[in-house]
Amino acid sequence: MSKDPSLADLLAAADPAHMITHEELERSRDRSLSFVNSDVTHIAVGGSVQDFHRSPAKRHWKRFAAAGLAAAAVAACVLVVSGLVTGPVNTAAVPTVTAKATPSDVGKSSLTGPTVKDSFGNVDYYTTVSGDTSAGVAAAFRISQEKLAEFNGIERGSALAANTKLRLIPAPGPIKGAKGTATVDDNGIPTSYVIEPEDTLDGITYRFGITGEQLAEANKVPYAYEKGNTYFVRAGNRIQLQKNPVDSRSGTGTAINNSFGQTIFYTTVDGDSFDSLGYKFRSTTAQLLQYNPSLSADKPIPAGTRVRLMPGEFKIDGAQGTFTSDPDGVPLTYTTAPGDTERQISFRFSVTDLRWANRPLTGTEAVWYAFTDLPTGELAPGQTISLALNKPIHK
Repeated sequence: MSKDPSLADLLAAADPAHMITHEELERSRDRSLSFVNSDVTHIAVGGSVQDFHRSPAKRHWKRFAAAGLAAAAVAACVLVVSGLVTGPVNTAAVPTVTAKATPSDVGKSSLTGPTVKDSFGNVDYYTTVSGDTSAGVAAAFRISQEKLAEFNGIERGSALAANTKLRLIPAPGPIKGAKGTATVDDNGIPTSYVIEPEDTLDGITYRFGITGEQLAEANKVPYAYEKGNTYFVRAGNRIQLQKNPVDSRSGTGTAINNSFGQTIFYTTVDGDSFDSLGYKFRSTTAQLLQYNPSLSADKPIPAGTRVRLMPGEFKIDGAQGTFTSDPDGVPLTYTTAPGDTERQISFRFSVTDLRWANRPLTGTEAVWYAFTDLPTGELAPGQTISLALNKPIHK
């Protein structure tokens, strides 16, 4: 009698990205540890130059999570800007060759051969020394011996000669879910990739040995996951697989957050650049230039520059009204204009839970303000609503 295939078998047959062991899952999880508690600001441009999205920070209220996630899925990660001119940099967050195989993501290891890391610190290559074994290398880097053999075109358990350079990511070339063309640097690290039809996020991250968070950071967007491969994973789209070098002094300037925990202004320091700001705050160079007309893509950002990280004064479709702010420039209230929607107002001011700042005093409605079209979230004009959790308006 034939045995019905398990779900794992079906997934493995459908996509090699699912043919992973528990140890490989642990390795992938370790690679993501530095992002788990990240408080970075998320901003991405939506379907047009007037359609903006900032993904939510850590939520303390789940009452309206479904609406927020739906909006994020529609607007996030549509535009990935490539080939941008950036300011000068000093130190490199680039693929490096190290003398010892003691990466933080593999735990304690007795391996002493040199490694080659990508810009995120992931080890993509290891060069053996005398005494290394396939089992030892696989265990140290938390991949199966079968995968190690597959990546390097050798038999499982083969003896390893000294000075053998082993791949710890899949061999070059298309795989199911990632059939496009990649570029690599002189160290063999994949740097960019052109998406093909039917590519998937899982396939792309598996092929190039990075996490979805790392892929999003490399492209200065809040996240890369999505439904339907419509926005970030688009056929013909060239995406970045690595970060550019940034100055080690960057990112230490003064930030101003709104009451939702979103950084909306940042004052630059020596070493800051469009790349360093983009990676830290997940804002593309195009967005930074739109929000800050005084900046120029072909010139460095001077230290002491106050950079806006939200549209704010820049009116967008669906958020054409006027607003008030506190002395630091943090938006407090907003007066709606015809055609304004909840989603676009939230995007313009980096508000992650507009309704929570405008709860009614009585009744069972989620908010007190009035709609002209509830399904689309279009608000009646002329209403003054709160943009701040610490200064809510309740009616």
